[in-house]
Amino acid sequence: MTKIKLHIAGLSFSKMQDNAYVLILAESAGTRRIPIIIGGVEAQAIAMEIENLHAPRPLTHDLFYSLASKFDITLTEVYIYKLQEGIFYSKIVAQQHDVRIELDSRTSDAVALAIRFKCPIYAEQSVVDRAGIDIEAQSESADDTADETEESEFTMKDNTELQDLLQIAINNEDYERASLIRDELKKRNL
Repeated sequence: MTKIKLHIAGLSFSKMQDNAYVLILAESAGTRRIPIIIGGVEAQAIAMEIENLHAPRPLTHDLFYSLASKFDITLTEVYIYKLQEGIFYSKIVAQQHDVRIELDSRTSDAVALAIRFKCPIYAEQSVVDRAGIDIEAQSESADDTADETEESEFTMKDNTELQDLLQIAINNEDYERASLIRDELKKRNL
């Protein structure tokens, strides 16, 4: 079990799914990015905390933070431990005095809480290997050999992962890569 430390690299509106956003997590000591589709409520909770904005009444994640603080509970880490059929599985790891507590969580909720508790976010090596997109490799892949590598890379991904990759390519204005991903998706839907 190898953990890779991540940080929030961005948050943007998803052009692929209605009322959804793309949360981009990045390796803290690397060049890979992990796109995660999240809902609007969670995106708002993450964005508000990043921007240091506060709602007039506590949001759910703020309420959780306040309640945990009152009972001397701190989050020590968020851990994304599995990716299955395009769904990321996460745990929040908390501490109350000498007691360690692990709770299953949606990744979007876990990240929203990590920001509030100022705790690190980690992902299992296999999750980063599978879902991570190397942005340096993308910028170096302009020749035909790279196109062949990308095509074989795409065959290993499911449709949800390909849609996430497509969204990132579009956000990065990497239209050549986006067209390759689009072509692979069209080929699969025939």
